[in-house]
Amino acid sequence: MSDTLLTVRNLSVSYPGRSGVTKALRNASFTLGRERLGIVGESGSGKSTLGRAVIGLVPRPGIVTADQLDLAGQPLLSLNERAWQELRGSRISMIMQDPKYSLNPVQRIGHQIAETCRLHLGSTRQDAARRTLAMLDAVKIRDPDKVFNLYPHQLSGGMGQRAMIAMMLVAEPDLLIADEPTSALDVTVQNEVLRILDELVRERGMGLMFISHNLTVVSSFCDRVLIMYGGKILEECAAKDLHKAKHPYTCALLASVPS
Repeated sequence: MSDTLLTVRNLSVSYPGRSGVTKALRNASFTLGRERLGIVGESGSGKSTLGRAVIGLVPRPGIVTADQLDLAGQPLLSLNERAWQELRGSRISMIMQDPKYSLNPVQRIGHQIAETCRLHLGSTRQDAARRTLAMLDAVKIRDPDKVFNLYPHQLSGGMGQRAMIAMMLVAEPDLLIADEPTSALDVTVQNEVLRILDELVRERGMGLMFISHNLTVVSSFCDRVLIMYGGKILEECAAKDLHKAKHPYTCALLASVPS
């Protein structure tokens, strides 16, 4: 495997409540290099919680604990909120499931992406605009100048997802977490978005955590796969060997995939 970007040992997330403590994530351990790591499981398995714990976005009153949670040797659990704000976007980014809930509805697309450049790269207004247009072009948006001045509601689902990818990658982070980035898209647009992600990850030498419930997509797109259930990682295997998985739950997931 390539150089390790992310090291996770016994990462857990719990939520205290009146009836006791709910454990949403239990002792997750894995490493991630400059590769595409798929995280698969049914709804409620803890895969999105895992992604949010890695990027420091577990909502209160959630409690995150780990023996080790390091990004390229930098401990993450000891970071305060200001340090997290500096880290997010510059070294680690997350693409949410639906862009219409993640993009600012009252701000133009280009201004939102350019703001990332100014915040994390210290770009001037002119340089930020140049970088934004180049990034919109990199995610295969045909008319970057036009899209730069549009609002999120003026974009289709696929175009909005591309704009979100552009915003997350414009500062060239080391690690990208993609949480169900294609689930709201039709198959044709889904394949286009996956091709864009594949090209950008390979060209920029990034690490990718690809969270999905779609075994078919993950097995064809990722290098390795983690199977999750009940907040636990049950099995890890190479994506090309997913059909050889041994755990009964993984076998049940594979058997449920339409032929």
